Amino acid sequence: MSTPTKSSVPDAPPAGEIPAGGRPARRRQPSERDRPLWMMTPGGLLMVLVIVVPLLLAVWISLTDLDQYTIRHWAQAPFIGVANYVEAVTATALPHAVLLSVGQAVIVSLVTLPIGVVAALATQNWFRGRGLVRSLFLVPYVLPAFVVATVWRTMMQPGGVMDHAAGLVGWDPGLWLNGPTSFWSLVLVQSWSSWPFAYLLVLAGLQSVDYEVHEAAALDGALWWTKLRYVVFPYLRGSVTLALVISFLHNLNAFTLPFVMFGVPAPHDVEVLPVLTYVTSFQSFRFGLSAAMAVVALALVAIPLFVYLKAVRLDTGADARRRPTPDGGAR
Repeated sequence: MSTPTKSSVPDAPPAGEIPAGGRPARRRQPSERDRPLWMMTPGGLLMVLVIVVPLLLAVWISLTDLDQYTIRHWAQAPFIGVANYVEAVTATALPHAVLLSVGQAVIVSLVTLPIGVVAALATQNWFRGRGLVRSLFLVPYVLPAFVVATVWRTMMQPGGVMDHAAGLVGWDPGLWLNGPTSFWSLVLVQSWSSWPFAYLLVLAGLQSVDYEVHEAAALDGALWWTKLRYVVFPYLRGSVTLALVISFLHNLNAFTLPFVMFGVPAPHDVEVLPVLTYVTSFQSFRFGLSAAMAVVALALVAIPLFVYLKAVRLDTGADARRRPTPDGGAR
């Protein structure tokens, strides 16, 4: 009788026994694989209700003739397509408001960034009273915009503090809150209230610089300007870019400060896009037209945001390609 031969396939290890060479493979159940997704469901639903639904509703209103006569039955308002957009561009002050908003946002962003960088560099290293100085730097940013606008409006009244300060240097600015000077008054107040934001971001970027890098630069005998240019500033590229983008978006959509400072109807030189949208909606009661202006403002916000996200993605991809592989090469 021939004896049976052993199979060449190794026997499976007994249940509960760890196979040689590692831990037992454990199959993830479908519920475990999908757990990160369904845990994000409440936040996703909230985002849809708070952002997506109002956005779609605003786009729909911008395509209808919704005004004070049709507001009671707004869902049945006459559909007029892109007529509100055409009217906003051709028959209103929208182009002028867009130029004013973009212009003051760009100027304020470019003015506040160097101030924030200098303030962050000045308070980076420890000195006696540094905590107090940092707290004082944040005062313009933490004050409510209504309070800031009210105080500056009082200071800029004829015969007020600003007129006396200008008289000390022999300058007659005229009316701060009306006329050609009003635009620069808005830029001044916006810059004063928003520069601490750039200071915070740049200060956070300075904290990310490794201490060993500072020591190496000191051992190499690098001067302070060389150290800033070749050691510190490369670390601040992301913080500076983010500060510019967010500052631009914030100043582009600023409503409270120009509304309180100049009132409505605002002077022609400071009738920025948010104020124009408010006047069109709540004084002229052209809700469809004001919704079209709001959609235009959304497009202005989306353009620099898209450019920034695209630049961040390209920069991340370049860093990933430069990352060394285990064999010593680069991806």
